[in-house]
Amino acid sequence: MSYLFSTVTSPKIVYIPKGSVFKSIAHLQNEGVNLYKIDAFILRVIGHPQQGWIDLRDENMSRIDYLRRLTTAKAVTRQITLIPGETTAIFLEQLAAELSLDISALKSAYKRHASYPEGNFVPETYSIPNVIDEDALILHLLKESDKTMREWAKSYNIPYTKEKWLPIVTKASVIQKEASSIADMPLVSSVIDNRIKIGMRLQMDGTLNYGEYSHQKVTARRIRTDTTPYNTYKNKGLPPYPVCNVSKEAVAAAIEPARTDYLYFVRGKDGEHIYSSYFSTHRKNIVNATK
Repeated sequence: MSYLFSTVTSPKIVYIPKGSVFKSIAHLQNEGVNLYKIDAFILRVIGHPQQGWIDLRDENMSRIDYLRRLTTAKAVTRQITLIPGETTAIFLEQLAAELSLDISALKSAYKRHASYPEGNFVPETYSIPNVIDEDALILHLLKESDKTMREWAKSYNIPYTKEKWLPIVTKASVIQKEASSIADMPLVSSVIDNRIKIGMRLQMDGTLNYGEYSHQKVTARRIRTDTTPYNTYKNKGLPPYPVCNVSKEAVAAAIEPARTDYLYFVRGKDGEHIYSSYFSTHRKNIVNATK
């Protein structure tokens, strides 16, 4: 059998990131596809591999047919959006419902592959093929998110390590849950820093909106009964891990907080936060906000 008509062993559906022909070939090789450098030169004649998901579910394709399919066979996809501030538990339920996947298998794949319990995904709109298994989906989302976060860290000249990056994402997740707007984020960030600096508990409801509790109102009873390290009414400092998935704006606020001496804030009647440096002022703000 000639080289061009030899068969290619490949996953049924593959994802090709944006880049040159050689970069596409290298990516496919990393995914376990038996392609070679010479295939890149052939592809330059046939056409550039498409970016995104490619459907290669035909059996026993020759090498030349396989290379042609890389340039033409777009997989049918749908758009899935992860909202900033949403928890992974809720996002996995969304993925299971919209893609008809098994929620237990998704949770298991996430637990196996994710670096942290929470905060591994970058909130954005993802293009996902209609036919994909749970493990492949989680690996894809984690890989794309990791690449984006690595770029964020590089833009701030911060080492992309657990020691340096995890505290930033954790702080950003609290900001994401607490801030009323993007403009509000640096101010919330400053309150977090100011409280930690003087050994004051954060006492922020948003830290209790982790996991399945993402959309639940934080009550006095919940504050009393939650014994996890996410309860910042009982524990000093930040939680051990993020409480949600964070946006670029929240990360920026975590790294570059506003310079204030604020220690308190309360949501006003217009939905915006009212800040203060003294508890006596804060109590007045609370009364005014509830009139």
